Formats: sequence, C-alpha cells, structure tokens
Amino acid sequence: MAIFLTKESRVLVQGMTGGEGMRHTRRMLAAGTHVVGGVNPRKAGQSVDFDDRAVPVFGSVAEGIRATGADVSVVFVPPAFAEAAVVEAVDAGIGLAVVITEGIPVHDSVAFTSYAKKKGTRIIGPNCPGLITPGQSDAGIIPADITRSGRVGLVSKSGTLTYQLMHELRDIGFSTCVGIGGDPVVGTTHIDCLAAFQDDPDTELIVLIGEIGGDAEERAAAYIREHVTKPVVGYIAGFTAPEGRTMGHAGAIVSGSAGTAQAKKAALEAVGVTVGNTPTETARLVLALLDTVREAPRA
Repeated sequence: MAIFLTKESRVLVQGMTGGEGMRHTRRMLAAGTHVVGGVNPRKAGQSVDFDDRAVPVFGSVAEGIRATGADVSVVFVPPAFAEAAVVEAVDAGIGLAVVITEGIPVHDSVAFTSYAKKKGTRIIGPNCPGLITPGQSDAGIIPADITRSGRVGLVSKSGTLTYQLMHELRDIGFSTCVGIGGDPVVGTTHIDCLAAFQDDPDTELIVLIGEIGGDAEERAAAYIREHVTKPVVGYIAGFTAPEGRTMGHAGAIVSGSAGTAQAKKAALEAVGVTVGNTPTETARLVLALLDTVREAPRA
C-alpha cells in the first residue's frame, strides 16, 4: 500500500524539455516511475530520448491525458508561468499535481491551490521535492536510491531533511515519503498526510518533520490528538534560528514565541508525539518505537 502515488500512477511532466525537467525525468524513469509524456506546446509531436526510452511531448495536459490516461503531473515550470501550468492541469482533470517550482508568488499559490481544491485535484507543493513510494514510483526530485520500501510513513516540510531521514532509516524503509514544501501556502498539509497514513494499513508508524514559522505543526498536533492512533515521531528544524528573520523557506519566520521550535515541540509532545532534538536522534527514536510497536501483543 501507499498514499497518493503507486506503481499504477501514470505521470506527465510539465516542462520536461527544460534543463531541470530533463534531468529529473531521467531520474524518475530510472526509479521505475511510469512517465508517459511531457508537455510543451512549442514541441508538441516531438519525443525525447531517455537512454533506451523515447517519451512523447504533448501540446497540452489535456492532450496528454487523452493519449496516455495520465493521472499525475509533475510541474517543472518557471515561477511566472507556474500558476497557469497548474490551472491547465486542473482543468484537464489531473488527479495529482506535484509542483516542484520554488519562488512562486504567494498570491499565485493561494489562487491555484484554492482552485485545485474546488475542482478535486490534490496539489503537492509548491517549492517541494515531491513524493516517493519506494520501489513503485517517484514523482519529483527525491533520490530513489537512498532507501527502500517499508512500513514507515514520512511527511516533511524540508526536502533536505526528507532525504536525511530516508537515508538514516534506509534499513527499515518507507511506505511513502511526502515533501509538502516550505512555502506559507501549500496544497497538501501535514494533516492531509497524517489522515492518509492513518488509513493506510501498511503504514505502522508516522514521521512528521516540521520547522519554525506558522502554526502547521500545532494544528497537526490537535489533529493527532483526535484522529491518529498510530505512533508518531517528530522533528522540528530551527531551534537555533534568530527571532524575526526568515530562515530558508519562505514560511520559516518566527515572531516572539509564536512559531518557535520549542513551542511546536511542546505542542506535539503534549499529544504523545515523541520529538527528537536532531535528525539522527529522531531516527533512533523511530527505531526504538517501531521495535516496541512490533513487540506489542496483538488485540
């Protein structure tokens, strides 16, 4: 089992013929992703050779869906054109749009995430590494060779910390890893992923990675209290961040006590989440807790 992305997913790449699109399409194909086409109106009808496979280029997302049955789009489009690209995918009926692009104006992100929600399209991102179901499919820029399939679910604001936890827990593996993005507005939240992992019978434990700024982790804690019965291990990046300064992601800014790593850690621990002080300690906590879960007698 997995959430949002499986080996059956059929992927279009908007912006496939650009430098980043080409590089990461090749990596997705090597990971086993079923990439069925790219989208570029100026190169419609052409194809791009990736090692031993030619991938067709379509003039629009709608044309690509009609020809291939695609249900996922990965967006490698410059910030100025990202909103239009996402709206095009939504209007074409895509089920999942993974928006890798960083630097998209918040106004644009608000517009396309709201529009997608009304139309029933799930957005991952923007400014995210995408998501991977190891051994099945990889949609985005997450390295596929740093972990394996397993029974831990991971949801993270940070791409780099996603990779680190995947690598540190490579011996036990993951059901799905989702990088939701660090911008102030994202299409899929911690809560969305918590709900999906809670419902996934093959996910035994959930890892939640947050960071300073905003209140997403506090809201996730409230959701965990009411709805999540599986064990959750957390990590919050930014314990040493100076007050009032944006750190890395556009959403990672704190003011006073609001949005601090300490406040977020306290909120999660109050609902029973085990929170590590470093990524490596977090990985150790996962291993210890997973052993406890597997040793517990079945009801």
